[in-house]
Amino acid sequence: MTCSSYDDLQSAASQRSLTLLGGFHPDKDEVGLEDCRTLLMVGPDERHFWPRFLRSDEYLDGRPDPVDRWSIRVVGDLATIAGARALYPFGDAPYLSFYQWALRTQNIHISPVRLLVSGDHGLFVSFRGALSLPHRIDLPAAVLSPCIFCATKPCLAACPVDAMGDHEYSDDACRAHVRSSDGHGCLTQGCAVRRACPASLNAGRRPAHSAYHMSEFLRTGP
Repeated sequence: MTCSSYDDLQSAASQRSLTLLGGFHPDKDEVGLEDCRTLLMVGPDERHFWPRFLRSDEYLDGRPDPVDRWSIRVVGDLATIAGARALYPFGDAPYLSFYQWALRTQNIHISPVRLLVSGDHGLFVSFRGALSLPHRIDLPAAVLSPCIFCATKPCLAACPVDAMGDHEYSDDACRAHVRSSDGHGCLTQGCAVRRACPASLNAGRRPAHSAYHMSEFLRTGP
């Protein structure tokens, strides 16, 4: 069965603990998207993803990269019923332009700290893949950035070690803080900057999900 509309695909994504995060219509013969007429961004349905993932074979088999392997299987399955090609934000270089693709949806925006932000997910917006459809479908209307309506911009002052803000991100400062006793909150609940965003409250992100990604961030870094 091939899903024929955005709403059909959103329903199919929800059944797999995923959600669509908007899309765009690429230019004709765009490099890397030559056969794509509609590109849809796919992220975790934060309210349901983590419990489902913990029950998955990828999590339970003890092998490396369980989230990526889960994504390949589940986003790949979604692509099959959509008649689409699955694309992923991980793997070997050259890496795909997920950051720029997200901005082209006009539903995801650049925050004051330069992390991506959306009204539904705040600074917890993330991607497990994208669907490259060979046909054109209608897309949701553009949504304004939640930052437009945020007077205090708490994200700018939320980092305890000023690792990000209106300046270049300091990976070293972030890792050092998370590894320290003072960084327990970031380690167990997720990045303080992401949590400070008022729109992040809409996401339904579970602390254990954030803690997993923070532990991976430390494990794979220097």
